[in-house]
Amino acid sequence: MRPGVRLAFDVGKARIGVARCDQDAILAFPVETLRRDRYGADLDEAADLVAQHGALEVIVGLPRSMSGGSSSSTRDSRRWAQDLAGIIAPVPVRLVDERLSTVSAHRGLHEAGLRERSFRSVVDQAAAVVILEQALAAERSTGAPAGERVHLSKRGRA
Repeated sequence: MRPGVRLAFDVGKARIGVARCDQDAILAFPVETLRRDRYGADLDEAADLVAQHGALEVIVGLPRSMSGGSSSSTRDSRRWAQDLAGIIAPVPVRLVDERLSTVSAHRGLHEAGLRERSFRSVVDQAAAVVILEQALAAERSTGAPAGERVHLSKRGRA
């Protein structure tokens, strides 16, 4: 297992949940929720977080249908990850399947005794924690980084 902080992003249409792990890649915990911005302020904030935490790598959740197919949300997450990769290079960005991460986050919040009404402010962060935990577990079991790497285009932008 490679040591180093990783940041994970759960990209939604209105909000982006952010989680990080410790230097030893053992514990994942919530960081904050970013507001999506059509002018790219969310990407700038994400890039600032990557620099602030000295991230070794960035994980972006890739929403897929249960059958593994793509949707508009899948394409949106891919585009967001590619845009972020162009800003934070050479820090690698990886896309990791996030099926059921929000369901798991909701279940965990229910088990913690929180009510649905109070979820909105933290559910995206909790989903990012689930995505990061899945990526770390995959790397521990295979010895290789989880998911697919986002490659930059020749112009320096993804």
